[in-house]
Amino acid sequence: MAFPNSIFLVILFSFLSLLPSTHSQLSTYYYNTTCPQFHNIMQRIISDKQPSSPTTAAAILRVFFHDCIVNGCDASILIASNAFNNSELDADTNLSLAGDAFDLIVRAKTALELQCPGVVSCSDILALSARDLVIMVGGPFYEVLLGRKDSKVSDPSIVERNLPKTKMSISRLLSLFSTKGFSVEEMVALVGAHTIGFSHCKEFANRIFNFSKTSEFDPSYHPAFAKGLRKLCANYTKAPEMSAFNDVFTPGKFDNMYYKNLQRGLGLLLSDQAMLMDNRTRPFVDLFAANQTAFFDSFARSMEKLSIYNIRTDNDGEVRRKCDQFNTFQT
Repeated sequence: MAFPNSIFLVILFSFLSLLPSTHSQLSTYYYNTTCPQFHNIMQRIISDKQPSSPTTAAAILRVFFHDCIVNGCDASILIASNAFNNSELDADTNLSLAGDAFDLIVRAKTALELQCPGVVSCSDILALSARDLVIMVGGPFYEVLLGRKDSKVSDPSIVERNLPKTKMSISRLLSLFSTKGFSVEEMVALVGAHTIGFSHCKEFANRIFNFSKTSEFDPSYHPAFAKGLRKLCANYTKAPEMSAFNDVFTPGKFDNMYYKNLQRGLGLLLSDQAMLMDNRTRPFVDLFAANQTAFFDSFARSMEKLSIYNIRTDNDGEVRRKCDQFNTFQT
């Protein structure tokens, strides 16, 4: 006897509802019962840290991105190396990650372990810190689902091929983001995080010194901006800590000035400025420069998507007692 279509669909959806779903295990209220003070503690730690160390917001955003885009949002970036194993932090690209980000994570984890030991994962701390700090410096609200688990692996060998570089072509950047499931618009929006923070001179030195046989600096720079950067970074080889703000006008405010700067020849990094020159990315640069609401909406959606990329669950993760160490010592 054949089943009517309606009965077949009911049976099918009932079966599908029983299948495990990684994302369905996450929720915004994940800690409401097991750690009801979670959000209050996070707010207190963040509110203490950011005003005293204004680079914290940009530092956390960068660490969050470097964690998620490589192999998922699993706090593998937080693991410290030991005498037996290197970690993702040992990859060349990660050596310049700012200490303020890790200090915030340590403070938050310590406070949470005192209140509700063994409950809150380091990956959730990192994800929520990124969102709350974006808001604190003027950026948009977006939902952060909670319930991630921390990875049991931190492999430096996978970092370089999975992270975008400042000297990559737009085609390579788009390909990298595409393999992670992100569209052109989402990539341009996520790169907008460069509206806060700074970059070391070595990241753009090739654009301001001996650029070509006909020009000392990249002609896509505004001439006055290029001259200022050349002066600022004159001794960068002897002082590698020398750096410049990504957004020269509002470096501590999360806004759409970054995109306006690109239109004026004030894009610090080659990969940033190149987005204005490519027909695939320029429409979104122009849109976000003209409409901050459009940027905020796209950034919020893209961050929500990034924050649940390839997360760990109880089956393949853990809740670390200390964010820089696995619970079981690995040799």
